[in-house]
Amino acid sequence: MTDGARVHADYLAILNALPIPAAAFRSEGNLAPVLLRANDCFVTLARIATATSECIASRVMEDPAMAAAIDDFLHSGANSSKFEWLDGDVVDRHHYTVGLSLLPAEGEDHRDWLLTFIDRTAAIEAERSLRAEMLRDSLTGLPNRSAFIEAVDTAIETESGPASFAVLIVDLTRFSRVNESMGALAGDELIITVARRLVSALRSGDLLARLGGDEFAILLKLKDGPGDALHAARRIHAALLTPFRLSDLEIRIDCAIGCSLMSDAINMSEDLVRNAQFAMKRAKQSGRVEVYQPGEVAVARRRFSMETELRRAIEAGDLKLAYQPLIDLQGDRIAGFEALTRWEHADYGFISPVDFISVAEESGLIVPLGRWAVNEATQTLAKWDALAGEILPIYVAVNVSAVQLVRDDMAAVTRNALEASSLHGSRLMLELTESAIIADPERSGRMLKQLKALDITIAMDDFGTGYSSLAYLQRLPIDVLKIDRSFVTGMLGDRDSVAIVRAILSLASALGMNTTAEGVETAEVAQTLTALGCSYGQGYYFARPLAPDDALAFCIRSGLFKKRA
Repeated sequence: MTDGARVHADYLAILNALPIPAAAFRSEGNLAPVLLRANDCFVTLARIATATSECIASRVMEDPAMAAAIDDFLHSGANSSKFEWLDGDVVDRHHYTVGLSLLPAEGEDHRDWLLTFIDRTAAIEAERSLRAEMLRDSLTGLPNRSAFIEAVDTAIETESGPASFAVLIVDLTRFSRVNESMGALAGDELIITVARRLVSALRSGDLLARLGGDEFAILLKLKDGPGDALHAARRIHAALLTPFRLSDLEIRIDCAIGCSLMSDAINMSEDLVRNAQFAMKRAKQSGRVEVYQPGEVAVARRRFSMETELRRAIEAGDLKLAYQPLIDLQGDRIAGFEALTRWEHADYGFISPVDFISVAEESGLIVPLGRWAVNEATQTLAKWDALAGEILPIYVAVNVSAVQLVRDDMAAVTRNALEASSLHGSRLMLELTESAIIADPERSGRMLKQLKALDITIAMDDFGTGYSSLAYLQRLPIDVLKIDRSFVTGMLGDRDSVAIVRAILSLASALGMNTTAEGVETAEVAQTLTALGCSYGQGYYFARPLAPDDALAFCIRSGLFKKRA
């Protein structure tokens, strides 16, 4: 046996032991590679049952991509290489990982190398199928959030112009009520029907996806500028206008739509979607289509930062109460004080209650904050009694949030505070906003009755700014109506405000309630309120909110009592 025949035999033994298509080739100079040996799998792959070496080699090398890859390998000086190869026609394509490895060669004028194929067609098809399943909403068949994010990423990379496309977020209203009253199957049916209507409302080329629950997203090409987004929103509202039939019921579903326009400042898809969701939340409140305004995310981040700082302030005892006098207008004396929470931050200075109270309500911190306020106010009043050596004829008023009224047991909180400070319930007034009382009148009624059992005075704050029902007002145990400052401040120059104040005073008198006017800033306003029969006044004309010691000194100066040694 010649040396060449022995090499060929050795190659054939090696190749036949491999379970994958494999062939040994020899390259000499610039000549085309010559097939030395191939195993049966390779011959099958070449789709030639019986053929000469030249035919098999040309069949495999006829693909330009493979020929180029092999040529690069032979001239690279590397010992091995891998590349992906797509074989077959468009209908029946196969994916292979092609391996190239140098083989020992006896001569210096040629190079022997091994060509192997690993068929990855089944694995790639399974991967594609799994990926398609992962990017598809199982209920509606629409793209899901991941697919939508990828589409927005692609749009950001390929589209030109700062406002070439927009993202709309559509959130259904009243959907939760359908789920609660009719069950999940009816809810699913509604989502499917809504998806079909939304598809019909969009143009060709627009992408609709379901982000989850009752929230849909639309990637909208702006062919004629930002106005296209508003036109799309109107079409969506029109598509949902017709009632939906579920079983034997017809249900009307509306939606809130938020829009975020592409801009030079946005380079991430998540930012664009998040901005549209910010706008959608505003749309829920306004009832109209809202477009994201720059700075909303920064505001939200500041609120989260404030939440952290507020939690630390409550735990560290950094909050204080200021006390604003409540003046008996008919008796011209101090009747009590309203306790107002104040926050002086070490780095940011004074933080307005308008800012941090809303953060406390949103985060749930209003519960520990409210408990602290009741305890602090009652303890301060007890301290004043001790300094005076007698029980002072004044009370302290504390504001109660609507959120706290729902989440906390205010009767127990108040009872514990009174017992800890040894105060009678008549020394404490709780001020609840009109909206807090009216939002859930049944629960409010039960809670107020429990509080009244402690002899606590109940005041309805900001009266006249909401939508009170006179029936609730008559039924609930309310002692005081507080006239909102918007009617009191500048009332002498506004006939309508005077008329409203007069009407509130008449209503309170008819119901046997006292009244407190907020925002009294001039002597003329105080005199007018006194003449109209208002019970109490509160405002800068009498005094600004005072620190506890200053409030006590204010009592001394007023002649309410004389400080004893």
